[in-house]
Amino acid sequence: MRRLAVPALAAAVAACRPGAAPAPAQPPPAARPAARPQVTVDSPSGRSTTVTVEVARTDDELQRGLMFREKLAPGTGMLFVFGDSSDHSFWMKNTLIPLDMIFIAEGGTVAGIVERAEPLSLVERSVG
Repeated sequence: MRRLAVPALAAAVAACRPGAAPAPAQPPPAARPAARPQVTVDSPSGRSTTVTVEVARTDDELQRGLMFREKLAPGTGMLFVFGDSSDHSFWMKNTLIPLDMIFIAEGGTVAGIVERAEPLSLVERSVG
């Protein structure tokens, strides 16, 4: 089974609730940067959460992840794409902010969630 992980701040979900401040005006189309990919997670209760992600594919990107970041904007995260179908685990060494980790199975279903993983910890986090 192939697993991907999308770590995102707990605040990213809270920032999506109704009543949030309106988005600023958009720049003209020519001035907009390229759109980042988004991941939408649908819960059995019908609630959906969409996270704009950076994609980590190379060995360096996968190893660095979100280390040394002092903050992560609401509604953002990182998608780790692995070249194999084994179980993967993560630690929080050099990661300065708590993260939620959503492990996604090859078929696109959520295999498990680790909530608010402790920063700067060497405890391995996985759902396998």
